[in-house]
Amino acid sequence: MDDKAKSIIQGMNQDPAAVQRLLSSQDGRRLVQMMAQANGGPALQQAANNAMRGDTGQIVQMVNRLMQSPEGAALVERINQAAKK
Repeated sequence: MDDKAKSIIQGMNQDPAAVQRLLSSQDGRRLVQMMAQANGGPALQQAANNAMRGDTGQIVQMVNRLMQSPEGAALVERINQAAKK
């Protein structure tokens, strides 16, 4: 799952419009909410800032931890499918 999350994040770094679409979607808002609850808002903000600069390590770790739950895994899979469209 590590490579899958990294691939999604790197693809979004190359398409800012895709990030905007994700963040405005119901699944995207839920993803941010779950990640903020699990990691704290400041940590999530720092990870997002690092990802925008190309360092995706923190955000990938956060997504991987989120994917350990059935809800998180289903959410990331829906986002992955939507990103392929």
